[in-house]
Amino acid sequence: MIREMRLRNYSERTIASYVARLAHLSKFYNSSPDQLSLDQVKDYAYYLLEEKKVSNSTINQLISAWKILQVDILGHNWEHFRLKRPRRQQKLPEVLSQDETKMLVDSPRNLKHRTLLQLTYICGLRRSEVLHLKLGDIDAARKVVRVVHGKGNKSREIPITLPFIEQLRTYYRLYRPKTYLFEGIFPGKPYSTMSFYNVIKKAALLCGLKKKVYPHILRHCFATHLLERGLNLKRVQLLLGHNAMKTTSVYLHLAAPSEGEMPNLLDTPLD
Repeated sequence: MIREMRLRNYSERTIASYVARLAHLSKFYNSSPDQLSLDQVKDYAYYLLEEKKVSNSTINQLISAWKILQVDILGHNWEHFRLKRPRRQQKLPEVLSQDETKMLVDSPRNLKHRTLLQLTYICGLRRSEVLHLKLGDIDAARKVVRVVHGKGNKSREIPITLPFIEQLRTYYRLYRPKTYLFEGIFPGKPYSTMSFYNVIKKAALLCGLKKKVYPHILRHCFATHLLERGLNLKRVQLLLGHNAMKTTSVYLHLAAPSEGEMPNLLDTPLD
């Protein structure tokens, strides 16, 4: 199964997730997954939702892994083993205003922490993407950040300004990372997820921000604020690395209308 996914150019992160889903399924029944029935997998998915309170994303990973096993590996007809996916949740993500976001990413006194938050925001990076940026991914001559093997094994480029490139150079001269742009106490190893989380929580305390913050909120803010500044939805989709416009369009619900775009209905006389 791993060979099949690698031949199809799945990312290593996706491969690990799918294998883990089937491994947990096997352990639950103490049986090889190819010996399990559709009803058993349904019962397991129900157990995960009701007892473990897992997200719909986890169930979707289980279904995708189950399909690869049944169709691509065992050669079965998917209609005989089909699991329907849960309905997509229509919950809007939280975002900060442009002023709140700038206050948040500018607040760390430590240059490393400040640069980490600012880069995540101005490039709309996922947590894993920013933590796995390597020194060679910063193309100063072209003024872009290259995201290599992002989610779904896709790559993209995001423009950055010359002043921020100078800030990155100052950061490099001070910290001298070996391999990754942001490293922890072990040279050559990427900065940890927990450290990133602690940095943004501390930044919120420093600037007195009461709203709930987490690394991914900076990506939500990036997309929302670009739309508020007039960038078209297709360009935002490309910068985020989304496959479908539908995924990006959720930010249309979050972007505040520009001044004058919405009439004051209380002051507008009825015809």
